[in-house]
Amino acid sequence: MRLIALIVPVVTLSAQVAQAEDGLSLSGSVRARYEAIENQARVGFDRNDDLFNVRTILAAEYRQDSWRIGGELWDSRVYLQEPGTPVTTGEVNTLELVSAYVATDITAPFGPGSKLTLKAGRSLLNLGSRRLVAADDYRNTTNSYTGLRADLTLKSGLTATAIYVLPQSRRPDDPQGLASNRVALDRESFDLVLWGGLVAKPQAIGRTMAEVTFFHLGERDAPGRPSRDRSLNTIGLRLIRDPKAGQFDHEVEVIGQWGRASTSLAATAPRKPVRAWFAHADAGYTFPGALGARLSLEFDYASGDSGGAHYGRFDTLFGMRRADLAPAGLYNAIARANIVTPGVRFEAAPSKRLDFFASYRAMWLASATDAFATTGVRDPLGRTGRFAGQQIEGRVRWWAVPKRLQLEIDALTLIKGHFLHRAPNAPAGGDTRYISFNATAHF
Repeated sequence: MRLIALIVPVVTLSAQVAQAEDGLSLSGSVRARYEAIENQARVGFDRNDDLFNVRTILAAEYRQDSWRIGGELWDSRVYLQEPGTPVTTGEVNTLELVSAYVATDITAPFGPGSKLTLKAGRSLLNLGSRRLVAADDYRNTTNSYTGLRADLTLKSGLTATAIYVLPQSRRPDDPQGLASNRVALDRESFDLVLWGGLVAKPQAIGRTMAEVTFFHLGERDAPGRPSRDRSLNTIGLRLIRDPKAGQFDHEVEVIGQWGRASTSLAATAPRKPVRAWFAHADAGYTFPGALGARLSLEFDYASGDSGGAHYGRFDTLFGMRRADLAPAGLYNAIARANIVTPGVRFEAAPSKRLDFFASYRAMWLASATDAFATTGVRDPLGRTGRFAGQQIEGRVRWWAVPKRLQLEIDALTLIKGHFLHRAPNAPAGGDTRYISFNATAHF
């Protein structure tokens, strides 16, 4: 009854929001999520757990000619947690202005058909494949960045994006503040800087788009906030052919990473040169017909650290994980770090109101001596082998009220392999099971 009492007022929320003649637009959403996990795969948390999340978003933008001023207020809270529940800044960020910006469009700066957009302030970023810089949507909180952004489009179709931003450090970040959903303002500083961008060319090879990315992340310790002192250069090449009914499609992305970083947050941790890399590949076919079905084969590799002269664990920076690998939330076990995983996915959208997918993947460690993905499970001697297990996952989304209320169910089973059962610090218990029920009201 307690859960029902929390959900009902949230999912029934509605509002009449008008767009004024002077160019003001308002929008928002409220998402309620109940999630539960059995036999947690991550180290240090309760074996069985549940959590209730509420995320409220209010957005406003005023347009006048080529100028825009806007902002987004996010309020992310959790309930039902216990001391052993994995509640972090990925779940809690109360009453935060994650976006507050001014932007302008410049027409034909480089001749007819060209356009330049300049944006300054705090904003959300979703760049390229979103595997390096993203505003995660499944997670209860998001990534926000303060700084400058420029987007250029040429008549030929070539596009380019450049950024110089200070990623936000979310608050509160202490256990007591997180547990009580305390209000605390996020902060940015030159102790954490991200700059770089991407260039993309549509139809570079037939229907295949080519994209090149480069980002530099600079990080140093701040008062009361130790860091891994990362100085990372990350460069990537992506080739993608979008799905189309009756045709094959593909995506290949290869990312290399170098620089220097400390191996942990400890003050005495060695700082090593970094040599890491990541690769993603998928090939699919979309079947003709009203079902809108697509079947694809997928592969992801992210290097791990082997303890040599170079630090080899790939750092996904601010990338999302949900679209490729697995949900965050209470599960949050699978990410782009020390993993080798082929898989198969079936997805369909039989109507504008309904879509679903099911996927299967097998998982190994790239390095036998590093922690597997984001589980924290590790065998420093590498004697437990590399097979982590198998993941079976599915999701169904349905617009109960078109454009107003969407319902979603996510469920997965992690069939633990030898490594997740036998590694020295592997959590006790059988296979991991996770489920979440989501209701999102838009207004």
